[in-house]
Amino acid sequence: MSKEKITENTTLEKILRYPGTSSVLVKHGIYCPTCPYARFEMAMLKIGDVARSYGANLDVLLKELNEAVEKGQ
Repeated sequence: MSKEKITENTTLEKILRYPGTSSVLVKHGIYCPTCPYARFEMAMLKIGDVARSYGANLDVLLKELNEAVEKGQ
């Protein structure tokens, strides 16, 4: 998989293709990877919208997600 930067417009589906990203999401209180209902919407849910709805700090979340992608590559 080509390495591309995760932005607020990246979908959960794309983010979860990278190893280690689900644990970053859970660390920030975003449990979508474990929710059976969210699995139907992963291709449409953008991380920026999800972070705002959970009250997560988007800048910190994006930084940590991109670090996880770097480590997994």
